[in-house]
Amino acid sequence: MRMKKLLLLSLLAATAICVFAQKPRVVAFYNLENLFDTINDPEKNDEEFLPQSKRAWNTIKYQKKLSNMDKVLFDLAVEAGKEFPTVIGVCEAENRGVLEDLISQDKLSHANYRICHFDSPDRRGIDCAFLYRPDVFKLEGMKSIKFNMPGRPDFITRDFVTMWGTIEEEPFFFVVTHWPSRLGGKEASAALRNAAAKQCREFADSVRKLNPSTKVMIMGDLNDDATDSSITEVLGAKEKVKDVKDGDMYNPFISLLKAGYGTIAYRDAWGLFDNIILSGNLVNQKANGWHIIKKQGRKFYGNIFVSSYMIQQEGQFKGYPLRTFTGNDFQGGFSDHLPVYILISK
Repeated sequence: MRMKKLLLLSLLAATAICVFAQKPRVVAFYNLENLFDTINDPEKNDEEFLPQSKRAWNTIKYQKKLSNMDKVLFDLAVEAGKEFPTVIGVCEAENRGVLEDLISQDKLSHANYRICHFDSPDRRGIDCAFLYRPDVFKLEGMKSIKFNMPGRPDFITRDFVTMWGTIEEEPFFFVVTHWPSRLGGKEASAALRNAAAKQCREFADSVRKLNPSTKVMIMGDLNDDATDSSITEVLGAKEKVKDVKDGDMYNPFISLLKAGYGTIAYRDAWGLFDNIILSGNLVNQKANGWHIIKKQGRKFYGNIFVSSYMIQQEGQFKGYPLRTFTGNDFQGGFSDHLPVYILISK
């Protein structure tokens, strides 16, 4: 009897260690900035990324771009806790082929990523997509949803890409998006981003109405700062965890922006267009299941990954993200955006 009791206690202790020692999972987003192949697609406006263009985009430059993306995402994984992200949302990818090339790179190939991608109607052909780890996220479905601008049915931009499934049997619903740009000015184009925000909120509400336990994440380059009304009012993303109630949305990047951090530089100021916004049931740390956590030693729930090699070290754009091109001059850089990530744990 004593031996049975000791065995039971040992099993319980081992179970407790497995539960509490579990690694956090990482979810990331990265604007890849014009990840184009070198092949002409007559259906798309890809002329500036062809060998005969002024940029002389060729295989050597393309491979350098892929290698750079591989390095950034691997180093992000190391910083986040030596854990390849479970899900990576991306935008500005020309097609599925460039994503296949990306996940086949030396470092990322070890994560065995799969792709969720649809061709969107964007005139330049830049798409949103997900890379996901099938060993952690069990995909159940995916769908591309058209952007809807009331009163302007012919307005064309990137589709919303959605996918859903489970992480350790808990339901998740992901949205990756690239909202309409500020072409024509921030105020003149604000209605477009407000419409995109409204659709995103409708996605979250409809999914949670069907199953309130579903965890929702909306991520992307929103072409608005985290503090802009499209995000805080239309989408309804709150800044502080204590204010988030069931059914609300939470944006961990608002506090980062207010503290002076950003993901994109313009006119010597940092903006934060790249966000990962969560449903309220990912915030409650007292409940069972997955919830957002802070990286050890960090003040904020949101994280921006940056290393010195990703930053311009000299010249007119010193201190800005190091881009692939400045005008038509090849810089061999990375992206005009910095990637963002969050951690979730049980």
